[in-house]
Amino acid sequence: MTRDEIIRMAHEAHFEGFRNGDWVCTTEEIERFAALVAAAEREACAQIVERAYREPVWAVEIVNDIRARGNK
Repeated sequence: MTRDEIIRMAHEAHFEGFRNGDWVCTTEEIERFAALVAAAEREACAQIVERAYREPVWAVEIVNDIRARGNK
């Protein structure tokens, strides 16, 4: 994950921005940020499996399982 992607997710989580070089945020904003980071990481993992194993049924099941973790 790049620095720009992390900053984009911080903005998407509604962090207030920088104060003295630090992000200022609430617990709810941190929870939203953590959910965004986890979702991005799940999707990156699912895409790795999709690129490596396009056809096998078991690969499709793994990809679906990875993406479904966001629904728990």
